[in-house]
Amino acid sequence: MPDDSAAPPPGPWTPPLAAPAPRALCTDCGLSRTALAKACGQACQFLRPDYDALERQVHGRARDPDRPDELHFGPFRRMLRAGLRAPLPGAQWTGIASRLGERLLETGAVTAVLAMAADPADRWKPVPVLVTRAADMAACRGMKMGFAPLLALLEPAAAAGHRRIAVIGIPCQVHALRALERQLGLERLYVIGTPCSDNTTTEMFHTFLDLLDPEPSSITYLEFRADYQVELRHADGRVRTIPFLQLPISRLPPDFFPLTCRTCVDYTNVLADITVGYMGGTGAQWLVVRNERGEELLRLIEPELAFSAPVSAGKRAGAVKGFIANTARAAGGLPLRRMPGFLRPLVGWLMPKIGPRGLEFARARVEMKASETVLFLRHAAPRRLRSMVPAHVWRLVAPYGLAPRPGETPGSGRAPERDG
Repeated sequence: MPDDSAAPPPGPWTPPLAAPAPRALCTDCGLSRTALAKACGQACQFLRPDYDALERQVHGRARDPDRPDELHFGPFRRMLRAGLRAPLPGAQWTGIASRLGERLLETGAVTAVLAMAADPADRWKPVPVLVTRAADMAACRGMKMGFAPLLALLEPAAAAGHRRIAVIGIPCQVHALRALERQLGLERLYVIGTPCSDNTTTEMFHTFLDLLDPEPSSITYLEFRADYQVELRHADGRVRTIPFLQLPISRLPPDFFPLTCRTCVDYTNVLADITVGYMGGTGAQWLVVRNERGEELLRLIEPELAFSAPVSAGKRAGAVKGFIANTARAAGGLPLRRMPGFLRPLVGWLMPKIGPRGLEFARARVEMKASETVLFLRHAAPRRLRSMVPAHVWRLVAPYGLAPRPGETPGSGRAPERDG
């Protein structure tokens, strides 16, 4: 039971946090702010990730490349297209992730949930919070953009006596958590993962919002949808959509996305018990149930869900090849948009109809991220390729002519000083 004398106050709680230790490649998962800071070398996703070993530890087996979609999405038992029958107010989609946190607290399966809430002064800025009451999970709904030290809350949670916890996190946070899970002394741990790609600082995200609307402060909701549209909602009730191809990408600074996010090899959060995202959902949420604990989580809310089998349509190869060509030309910056302006509305109209959709869209995004990892590491940090790129990533990019060069895989000799 939690130690009442050390318990946090009611409501989502963020204790004072130590400053992060300086790191070359870091998304500030929070580990460096704790007494386990020296373990960053073992736990960090951006140093020497060992997904094969961690997948075996978490799921009882590694991904099977011969099983449909495991090469792309990691080990799983089943995938669903789902949504809450009664969507939660303020949720980004219908609120499945935050509802799972609520149910874990309501049933007593956990005594605390580590998650993200919005900074009171900035709705887009994520702040790590420790939640001990189901009603307080409402503060964790909705999209945030930026980096926040979620794992720094492990120590105050332990100090308050919490031994049964849930963590709702993004891949780099979950990788570090799993790498150190056996050292944490927990009785029970549930991990609800969300897919993540191309994160940036909250400050940089505001630069993006400034380019989208003359009154960026009026934007209350933003979502990159699987139909190739960005949806914006405004405080006055207006709703707008912008095709991906008409986004002001070329006007963003070259360092808008940091090298860490450009070289992330885990878009689908493969070490979570259950992944809750949108990529394969075609207008609903996409659930990837990975192990028995993920099944247990799903059972908590299954009566509240409307769900069906995911669909898949279109062909991804052309989209991935175009992305690779743009990324290679960018030589370390943002992918270039070379399509003539007059064609963009036409292509934007066509993509939802003939482009990859559903699971094929998700496969395309995973292959894009894998190729982006190889190209950006070759340009900016070639020596890191041999330790940062797992074998399954090379299999994902092989159909597009990307193969490891000498020094880019373990045991293959010395990597070049500089490439690209």
